[in-house]
This record gives sequence, structure tokens and C-alpha cells, in this order.
Amino acid sequence: MTMTQDVATTAGSEKQKQDGLLLRGLRHPRLPGLGLAAVAVAVAWLIHAAVPVLPFLTVSVILGILSANLPGISAAVEGVMQPGLVLAAKRFMRLGIVLLGLKLSLIDVAALGWTTLGIVAGIVVFTFAGTILLGKALRLPGDESVLLAAGFSICGASAIGAMSGVTKTDHRGTVVPIALVTLCGTLAIAILPALSGPLGLHDAQFGYWVGASVHDVGQVVATAQTAGTTALAGALIIKLTRVLMLAPMVTGAALVQRYRRRRASSGTEEAGAKLPPLIPLFVAGFMAMIVVRTFGILPHVALEIAATTQDLLLAAALFGLGASVQVRSLLQTSGRAILAAMLSWGFIAVLAFIGVQFIPDGTP
Repeated sequence: MTMTQDVATTAGSEKQKQDGLLLRGLRHPRLPGLGLAAVAVAVAWLIHAAVPVLPFLTVSVILGILSANLPGISAAVEGVMQPGLVLAAKRFMRLGIVLLGLKLSLIDVAALGWTTLGIVAGIVVFTFAGTILLGKALRLPGDESVLLAAGFSICGASAIGAMSGVTKTDHRGTVVPIALVTLCGTLAIAILPALSGPLGLHDAQFGYWVGASVHDVGQVVATAQTAGTTALAGALIIKLTRVLMLAPMVTGAALVQRYRRRRASSGTEEAGAKLPPLIPLFVAGFMAMIVVRTFGILPHVALEIAATTQDLLLAAALFGLGASVQVRSLLQTSGRAILAAMLSWGFIAVLAFIGVQFIPDGTP
């Protein structure tokens, strides 16, 4: 074989190897599910653009639930699509939580003043504890009580995703809490504005009430904007202050988990078992992004790109989680969880209504 032929053979082998790698990549088991999630996110975005009152992330969850329950596509969702949807539900959720930190500036939070900060923190802590007690009274299985508590008290699906990282709950274990917190947050878009007049709330108070009681940021925007820009501005700053509670609440839950595991494994073969981290890596990333936003390290255009990326990641994650919801099974097996969710929703609405009466009128 001549040198020229040898080079040609080697080049041909390299080309075949590259083609083989490309083919295997195109046949990756996660690609179908990720492709479906991407299409669903695009459809959700178009629906939100056409009907802005419908939050982008809420539409994504609904599309996921429909895909899991409509004939013709449900079999594929449970089969070939599942690996990619599981990846989206878990990994994309955590990446989205990290980027959520870029929406928070400690300077804006500090401007609220100690009174308002104390009220918001009290609402979060009392709702969290009250929901856990409700869950235990209703004998909810597994970690449902803790996940519902995180979702209703802090920031909806994002908080449930963060808390599941501490409790080590499988993504399917987060499906019911996320479905319920999404349901209640969607109902709030219609119900809270209707109650504003009878309760005698002026625009700023209504915004504070929405920010203190509604779950996901998108749902807060959709609800508060019905009362104008003053209400929307107040709702967002109160809501983002609740989001700031994500890190300490998750860290507190991690401490409790570590203590329980130490007690359970004391004197057993599991005594040297690995304990959950005090702060999961993605929550540490969330805190780091808050610092980045506070010090103004990134330009405005980078923050806008990050905000859009975060929305897309969370939308894909929520579609993946929604695709795990079997409506018939949910209605048959989750009656107690539905009751707990409704009671928790009512509890935070009442608690927030009382709390906002004491928020100074000068709150930004």
C-alpha cells in the first residue's frame, strides 16, 4: 500500500468514525423527549403571546398534562419520550433555579425596610409550618407535605424542585405538588382580582397581597397587572423577597434531614452513610447569582438573555413534569393532597391579607 493510499484509508476510517458518532448522537434515547419539550415550549410561548393573561410556565404545565392524557401521544410520552422528559424535568429545573437568582438584588430587598421584610418572612415561615402540619394531619405520603409547603410558601414549582434536591425525592414524587400549586396559582389569577373590591384594597395593597400569596412569578404578574403598574411593581418586589427565602428554607430543611439521618443510622451499618449537603450545588449557584445581580456585574442585555433562558428552561422542566401527571390516577389517589393544597392556599391568602395591612405605604 502506497503512502497516498494509507492516508486515504486513514481519512476514510476517521470519516466513518465521525459519521458513526453523529448517527449514535442522533439516536440518543433522550433526543425524542427533548425535541417534544422544545416544541411544547414554542407552542406555550405562542399561546402566552396571543393571550398574555395565561402565564407562559402555567401553559407549559398544562401542555405537559395534556400530552400525558390524550390518546395518540400518551403512549409515546410514557415510552420513547420519557428519558428526555425526565432529563428536562430534573436538570433543566435546577439550571432554571440558578438563573432565577439573577432577578434578585439585595439592594432592592433592603429598600423594603425591616418591617416589611419581617412580615414577608413571617408569612413564608408560618405558611411553610402550617402546610406541613396540615399534610401530617391528612397523612400525606412521603415528602408531599414538605414539597407542598415549599411550593405554597416560597415560589411554586421552583421551590418544589429545590426542596426535592434536599429530600432526594424522585421527579415523579414532585408531580402531585407541582400540579396542585400550579392549579391554585392559576385559580388565583381569576379569583384574587375579583376579591380586591369587596375587601377594600387599594392598588398598592392589592399588589402586596398578590406578591405575598401567589406562587410562581408568572402567576403573580398575570394577577397583579389587572390592577395596573402600581400593583404590579409592589407585587413583584414582595414576591421576589419571598423567593429570597428559598436558600435559608432549603438549608434549614437540609439540617433537619441530616439530623434525622444521623439519628436513624446511629449505631447501625449506615452510620457512615453520606448525608445530604447543607446547601445543594444548584441552590449555591442561585445564591451566587443573587450576589452577581446585587453588585451589577452583568450588563442589562446579559440579564435579559438570562431571564429568557431561565423561562425557557423552567418551561421545558414543567412540561416534563406535567407529562408525568395521569389525571385519572391523580383524582383517584390524591384526594388528601388536593384538600391539603386548597387549605394551604386559603391559609396563605388569609395570612398575607392580614400581613399587608401592616406594610408601610411607602414600600416600593
